[in-house]
Amino acid sequence: MNYKKLGNTDLKVSTICLGTMTWGEQNSQDEGFQQMDYAIDQGVNFWDTAELYSIPPKAETFGYTETIIGNWFKNSKKRDKIILATKVCGPMRSYVRGGGNQYGKKNLTEAIEGSLKRLQTDYIDLYQLHWPERNTNMFGRLGYEHSADENWNKFEDILENLQKFIEAGKIRYLGLSNETPWGVSKFLEISKEKKLPRMMSIQNPYNLLNRSYEVGLAEISVRNEIGLLAYSPLAIGYLTGKYRNNEKPKKSRLDHDYNFWTRYNKPNRENAVEAYYQISKENNLDMAQMSLKFCEIQPFVTSVIIGATTMQQLKTNIESVNVKLNDKIIKSINEIQKLYPNPCP
Repeated sequence: MNYKKLGNTDLKVSTICLGTMTWGEQNSQDEGFQQMDYAIDQGVNFWDTAELYSIPPKAETFGYTETIIGNWFKNSKKRDKIILATKVCGPMRSYVRGGGNQYGKKNLTEAIEGSLKRLQTDYIDLYQLHWPERNTNMFGRLGYEHSADENWNKFEDILENLQKFIEAGKIRYLGLSNETPWGVSKFLEISKEKKLPRMMSIQNPYNLLNRSYEVGLAEISVRNEIGLLAYSPLAIGYLTGKYRNNEKPKKSRLDHDYNFWTRYNKPNRENAVEAYYQISKENNLDMAQMSLKFCEIQPFVTSVIIGATTMQQLKTNIESVNVKLNDKIIKSINEIQKLYPNPCP
């Protein structure tokens, strides 16, 4: 396994991070336990979850994934072996603390205490804001429309509230998710000016079908030691090749909830996937492993968040750390990006 520092901390996290959002929906608790057992044995010490999970989000499964992880901690007694990341929901439907904005003092307190209880732990290593409260583009949305009279919690208020949990030992470090260059820069600026806790990571989408992170955010990551935790590195499975020729394997994410993943339903996706598939075959590489390795080796990436619904998928994904991509392969990949630039932003 490979490891990198989390932000400017002394924590060394595995460059493969175990994603968990299918546990409690597509995966049972026993299957989640099996994945955790295997991952830790392979040196994966970094796990990511959220209070919102399982996915797709529903009131009846809210917190299920954290509960499964907490039960594993209780049974295994290995909490100290894991660097654990979770997230507080952004603006939500009424089933989450009455709905609306979630980063005020009351809701943050309820969210953190709820996660700690479900996870059966005294502390969270990395606590992330799942998405912005303000009106900005995320989840593949384009066409930014500014509103000057929005109501959202001030960044300094959020950091001041979270600082109290850090001082109490309930949170070690903070991170962002689905953030923009403006948002990341503003959080870093306020932290420095007001001597408040700084953000250590950015969890945003990054894969061969969406390299938009390289514009703006990549520079911020490198210059400010706030690396990317790349989610959806296989574009929900498109970059494994399993959906080629309009295939939709049983129990896959598209088979399970096709309408939830519309951000990948774009015109040039199929052409780009086929081109990347041909590169993998020409170089005797597993397509998923090639796609994951490309993400892992980027200088702005701290860790690549994998998600698996079967043990074979998990093993394939973790073994991607041993793959080598030579200059010829990387050049070929970049040529496809020029031909089909970010088909699924």
